[in-house]
Amino acid sequence: MENISEVTEFVLVGLTDILELQIPLFIIFTVIYSITLVGNLGIIVLILLDSRLHTPMYFFLSNLSLVDCVYASAVTPKVMVGFLTGNKIISYNVCATQMFFASFVITEGLLLASMSFDRHAAVCRPLHYTTTMTSTVCVLLVAGSYVTGLLQSSIHVAFTFHLSFCHSNVINHFFCDIPPLLALSCSDIYINEIVLFTLAAFNIAFTLFVIFISYLFIFVAILRMRSAEGQKKAFSTCTSHLTTVSIFYGTIIFMYLQPGSSHSMDTDKMASVFYTMIIPMLNPLVYTLRNKEVKSSFRKVVGRAKYSLHTVN
Repeated sequence: MENISEVTEFVLVGLTDILELQIPLFIIFTVIYSITLVGNLGIIVLILLDSRLHTPMYFFLSNLSLVDCVYASAVTPKVMVGFLTGNKIISYNVCATQMFFASFVITEGLLLASMSFDRHAAVCRPLHYTTTMTSTVCVLLVAGSYVTGLLQSSIHVAFTFHLSFCHSNVINHFFCDIPPLLALSCSDIYINEIVLFTLAAFNIAFTLFVIFISYLFIFVAILRMRSAEGQKKAFSTCTSHLTTVSIFYGTIIFMYLQPGSSHSMDTDKMASVFYTMIIPMLNPLVYTLRNKEVKSSFRKVVGRAKYSLHTVN
């Protein structure tokens, strides 16, 4: 029998080995991660504190911000430590944990689909909006997104770490993603590839279908409006969500619909940077820069804080 030593830890290749870029990249990703945390946690706090934002749209947005914080925090701090110290070793269990929480990107796609349904109800059936988007419906949609995301994350982790890793332990990526780990396995990965492809295809097809149908009805409803002001107002309620959807699925399309000859691990890494770092940073910016209600709520909370400090002094 041939001696085979099981892998107990992995080494992440990272984004680059160029020493001159380590500190500049550490600074850049520190800024990105700081904006991500401040922006998303800020939105959650604003929505909790301002009763005017206790609506279905902002309920979905607060959960979107929470999910962004979770999977950004699963990946970015480890990347930053690698840039700063050069330590790119990750233990077997931490690698599995990182993969589990990074897979929360599945929940994000489902939340975006739920938000498109909410926008459809607001624009196409405004008189029935409160009876359509009840608290129960909103909770069920969000709970369904979390449960589906957690279930699929568990499946990916269970199937991936059930494999044997007995060759190289060097992961050609900056975090424990599924494809580069499958490439390291000395087991038969045919079932894993089928599961990965099936779940990814279902998620993308289902969420895009819901979003496409929702916005098809929204645009038809907007075109039927006689008032230009009404059209502008209806479209403005969807702008932020449509921008987020475009960024999120634009990355998916770039990653999966490029020609096979140009597909490489380097392009996968760049797409993963968008998934795990850039999109969680952009989402709060998209929903605050053009949103009058969020800006008004922020000014209100800041005003209260100033008044409280003035009263104490």
